[in-house]
Amino acid sequence: MITKIEDYFRQGCGRCERFATPDCATQHWAQGLAELRQICLEAGLTEVLRWGHPCYQHQGRNVAILGAFRQDFRVNFFNAPLLDNSEGLLEKQGAQSQTASMLRFVRTQDVALKATTLRRFLAEAMHHVEAGTPVPKVATALELPEELQEALALDETLSDAFARLTPGRQRSYVIALASAKKPDTRRQRIERFREPILAGKGALER
Repeated sequence: MITKIEDYFRQGCGRCERFATPDCATQHWAQGLAELRQICLEAGLTEVLRWGHPCYQHQGRNVAILGAFRQDFRVNFFNAPLLDNSEGLLEKQGAQSQTASMLRFVRTQDVALKATTLRRFLAEAMHHVEAGTPVPKVATALELPEELQEALALDETLSDAFARLTPGRQRSYVIALASAKKPDTRRQRIERFREPILAGKGALER
């Protein structure tokens, strides 16, 4: 993956074969991503690189992260259950998502149309960071590690493949990740697990 934020906007995240080609989704949505970036920076957020994507933090806590796919580009919010989504503007990121945490754009001009909404969500998220508001637990039959949720949100192909796994195979990955003490170790394991997941295998299958 890339190591510099600017490379994301110029070349992509580096996670697939379309990296640094005109076919990369970041190039297709370049203007829209630049506008989202500007809104996040104007809100006073700090821009850092996480998982090959521009991530925006407040007081050292992750608030939002940008993503781009062929059919859309998006802002994914961390701790989305704290946000007021009474109007249903946030969508679920994928089949394994338990909460709606994505503001999705299918046209570049949608950024201007949703700019006020985006700014409101960012301000809410920053307020909760400052207040130290605890995130409510979402009931789920299988508790996915945070790092796996992030990976599935940012990789649509991986998310779809994971959703197709049997419950037992899904659980095998959760167990394999739970044994790692550090977040970085869990992320490294997820990178190794990507190919087996795409192949429809469990964590212990060869």
